[in-house]
Order: sequence, then structure tokens, then C-alpha cells
Amino acid sequence: MSPFPYLCKFLQVTRALYTSPGVASLVLERGRCICFWCCEKRTMVRGRREIKRIENPIQRQSTFYKRRDGLFKKARELSILCDADLLLLLFSSSGKLYEYHTPSVPSAEELVKRYEVATQNKIWRDLHLERNAEMEKVQKLCELLERDLRFMKVDASQHYSLPVLDVLEGNLEAAINKVRSEKDRKIVGEINHLENMVRDRQQERYDLGDKVARAQGLKDMAVPLNRLDLKLGFS
Repeated sequence: MSPFPYLCKFLQVTRALYTSPGVASLVLERGRCICFWCCEKRTMVRGRREIKRIENPIQRQSTFYKRRDGLFKKARELSILCDADLLLLLFSSSGKLYEYHTPSVPSAEELVKRYEVATQNKIWRDLHLERNAEMEKVQKLCELLERDLRFMKVDASQHYSLPVLDVLEGNLEAAINKVRSEKDRKIVGEINHLENMVRDRQQERYDLGDKVARAQGLKDMAVPLNRLDLKLGFS
């Protein structure tokens, strides 16, 4: 509902006076206001659009180019306003590469290298935090084992029977085996984690290099095709 009902009614009557009788009656019957508030509200409701894949290929391509230009414009404004270095890699449905990077940066490859360094530092930082957490767990385990060893410590001033010594020996062997098992498990887990990290990084670099190579190939193919069109007389 409009916050200015009297203004809305006044505009309806004014519009009806300056239109034909048939249109005036239609306006008054429908009660459509022409004030800014009501028109803006109707426009907002009418402008909602469901986000889904565009089936028409021509319309989809046209929308892609419009949205791409808008995205690059926003990126350029962000880099200027906030003095930020950014890189946008955009692949169309046909696999063609479109890129935008901050004008102050010489090339997109430099930003890619900076990204690799930043992600590598993050990986090592996360690994360092994981190691610290593991060390804390191991330290707590050692404290528990030390507490258990206090109860199993043999006092040389006392005389123990053979059955008691056998029990103490068994407890010590069990504790040593437990520590060795935990140590082996941690070592194997850390090795597997590092191998997975290296494998993921290699796959990411391979995928990125493959995409750049395919985009460069499409760009190189476009030049001979344009020359062929000029020779044949196509505009």
C-alpha cells in the first residue's frame, strides 16, 4: 500500500481528466496509481527473473556477452577503487577463454604465480597448525605414559618378587608397543597427507595449463580463419 493514499487518489483523478472517457473509466476501475511509489513497486515485482539455463543458444550467447562485459566492468572498478590486484578467467560454453587482469600487472601469468605462492604458503601454514595439534596430542600421550611409568617404576631400595617383576616388565613392554604403534600410525598418515597434497597440486597445475593451452590454440586458429574470410571476400 502506498504511504501517500491521498496523493495516489489525486493522481488517478488527474490522469482520468486528461484522457478519453473510455480510458478514464478504465483507469478509475483498475485504480492504477501513477505516483513514483506505486510505479516503482510494480516495476520491482515485474523485474524479477528466475535464474536458470537459457535454452535459446542465440539469446544465451547474447546474455553471456552482456554479463561478461558487466563483470569485467565491476572488476575494473574494484581494482581502481580499492587498489586491488585481481584476475578473472572466464570460459564460455564453447571453451573460449576470456580474461581480465589489473592493468598495473604486466600479465595474467604473474598473478597466477602469486596465487600459487599464496596457496602454497597457506598449505604449509595449515600443515604447520596440524603438526602443532598433533604434537600437543603426542605430548598429552607422553604425559599419560609418564604418569603410568611412575606407578611402574622400580625402587632399587625395595625387594620385589619374581611375579611382581614379571608384571612390571609386561606393563613396560605394552607401553612401549603402544608408543611405537602410535608413532608408526602418525608417520604413515603424514606421508599419505603430503603425497595427496603434492598430487592435488600437480593436477591443478596440469588442468590450468591444459585450459590455457586450449585457449591459446583457439586464439591462434582465429587468425588464419579471419585471413581466409578476407581472401574470399567475406566481411
